[in-house]
Amino acid sequence: MEAGQEASHAGALAGAARAFGGVTLLSRVGGLVRDVLLVRVFGATATGSAFAAAFAIPNMFRRLFGEGALSAAFVPEYARAVKEDPTLADQLASWTVRRLALVTGLIMLLAQAATVAALLLAPPDPERALSLRLIVVMLPFMPLVCVAAVLAGMLQVHGKFAASAGGALVLNGFIIAVGLWSVFTGTLGGETTAYVLGVATVLSGVTQVWWFARVLRPSVRWTRGTALAREAAGRMVSRFVPVMIGMGTLQLNGLMDTLIAMWPIWVGPTVFGVLYPLDEASNSILSFTMRLYQFPLGVFGIAVATAALPLLSRHADEPAHFSRTLRRGLRLSLFIGLPASAGLLLVRNDLTYVMFAGGNAGFGEQVGRSAAVLMGFAPGVFAYALNHVYTRAFYACGDTRTPVRIAIGAMGLNLVLNLALIWHLREAGLAWATSTSAVAQCLVLGALAERRFGRRLDGGGVAHAVHDRPTVLAMARIAGATALMTGAVLAVDALWPPAERWTPHAVRLGVLMAVGGGAYGLAAVLLRCDELPALLRRSRPV
Repeated sequence: MEAGQEASHAGALAGAARAFGGVTLLSRVGGLVRDVLLVRVFGATATGSAFAAAFAIPNMFRRLFGEGALSAAFVPEYARAVKEDPTLADQLASWTVRRLALVTGLIMLLAQAATVAALLLAPPDPERALSLRLIVVMLPFMPLVCVAAVLAGMLQVHGKFAASAGGALVLNGFIIAVGLWSVFTGTLGGETTAYVLGVATVLSGVTQVWWFARVLRPSVRWTRGTALAREAAGRMVSRFVPVMIGMGTLQLNGLMDTLIAMWPIWVGPTVFGVLYPLDEASNSILSFTMRLYQFPLGVFGIAVATAALPLLSRHADEPAHFSRTLRRGLRLSLFIGLPASAGLLLVRNDLTYVMFAGGNAGFGEQVGRSAAVLMGFAPGVFAYALNHVYTRAFYACGDTRTPVRIAIGAMGLNLVLNLALIWHLREAGLAWATSTSAVAQCLVLGALAERRFGRRLDGGGVAHAVHDRPTVLAMARIAGATALMTGAVLAVDALWPPAERWTPHAVRLGVLMAVGGGAYGLAAVLLRCDELPALLRRSRPV
């Protein structure tokens, strides 16, 4: 019976991750197409940097309010309510969506007012003015995408993981349509195109909210009366505040990266009279390259954590079941995250050339800088994947303070490294700072998770709730398979002459990816990595 339950639980987590990851894969492919089009439209220019910054600001709030702090506080309460009292669940959902729309709407209006004031008071500068006007145009996307993110969390609780991952497909569809229009009409790199893209982004937010609400219609009854939800809402808000502080530090990291990269446009070419190490192209290079490392992270790393949170929340009062789910989540995340980190390091030069050099001659000159940025981001992929699982485990048990403290420490480390490394590595220093702080955060979270959940399992901290012997052996097998994959790719790379044009780069990239994927799959079979059959829908438990 225990073995059957274990297989069932493993299949539930892997199946949810497959569903979410499958649609996320389509959205990430769409995101790459979107970014290639944007590179072709803008290149590594001040306009491209301005659009990237304006796009990043509402997305920062989405990660904070929608997919970040509020989701972490809301999903556990909503999952328990769905399990125990559907009426309470409906009232909690109604209360949360209304309050979120109100708060984010007010924040949007205040931010727009502040941006307009800066536009009127700042010394005349066409590039800075364009950046500020784009922010005003795109800020309405913020409340829309925050509401959409919470609706997506509700879909996940109801088991509709594929639908919940479809929001990015909508966003990418709108931007790709405008990008194709720009390419076919020859309106490349202009301010008009940037504004049209901003409006399309806002319209995608409207579409996401409408679609998610429609899919939720059979599962949720929206109501004005929310008296039953007061206690659950109070618990959610009490958790949200400390989580917001912790998640806010993470989003502040991203905002600081944007500010550092946009300094030449927003402030000027010097800092305290010293020539600044970054230029007007830095934020464009950073933003577009960031999508490459976010591809494997979003397709599977975040998919596992997203699938795990409702399961962890539902079984937070069942320590043994909770620990098994957590261990499976960590192993599945590492199974994808570790080879993804190694693979990005190995193919960084060919990948950045193929993705960016063929579309816009202006960006083609910056491919070397893009490859250096990707090299800095790559080591953090596996750490970010594990961090998402660790953090959600703490949130599922109502422990919001531990991730907050760790996040604040990671933010401090990231800031110090940012300010130190940009003088030697330019924008690549921002990437290395991000990866280093993510790895440090992972190590600390892992140690604290073992102590926290081990004690919870048997009351004395003796049982290994997270890093038991089978899990450690499984992680060693994953590391071994990654090492064999790395050796195979390096051998082919050494025998293959460097490419100089787009087509040879593309062929070389395809061969290296095929060799790496085949070698990793074969090594996983030979080393008996149980994560592979779980992902392939076989019944063997993870």
